[in-house]
Amino acid sequence: MNKNKAVFLDKDGTLIVDVPYNVNPGLIVLSDHCLTGLHRLQAEGYLLVVISNQAGVARGYFNEKALTVVENELRSMLAQANIQLSGFYYCPHHPDGIVKTWAVDCDCRKPAPGMLYRAAAELAIDLNSSWMIGDILNDIEAGNRAGCKSILIDNGNETEWHLNEIREPEIKVNNINEAAAHILTHVQQLAGL
Repeated sequence: MNKNKAVFLDKDGTLIVDVPYNVNPGLIVLSDHCLTGLHRLQAEGYLLVVISNQAGVARGYFNEKALTVVENELRSMLAQANIQLSGFYYCPHHPDGIVKTWAVDCDCRKPAPGMLYRAAAELAIDLNSSWMIGDILNDIEAGNRAGCKSILIDNGNETEWHLNEIREPEIKVNNINEAAAHILTHVQQLAGL
């Protein structure tokens, strides 16, 4: 069976402008310099899949159902630009949450790779042919632990910089367009083009 290749995208601070704990669709804005890159990746056959920690559920800031509204708005915004989102995965957990159901230490909250494993199983994705793009090192670690190559959008959102081998990005870039250019150049080099 042929497997798909994917680009996993962190949501807040990577795909969209980071507004902490936002579920208001009116405040969702795509990040600058992302549409060209997303088009190029899609044209090369990559599935585009959101992988997002959503601790606001565990913290009681919003109901899990609010994330459906966020997903629908994001899908609609991308569809208007002829970009298809193939998956939207989120982790509602946080060990310090106040909502008992979600106040757990799970295997899906980044830096754990659980959401990537789930997406790979459900969407027939080859993780070794896939990439993770995020704006903090927890995104990078999740991608690396899942077997992907990872790219850090160095936009100032990472403030701790606890680096080790598993948290080291392949490259740092300024936006998704630059990340896409790197991915496609890397693939061409591997193919000897």
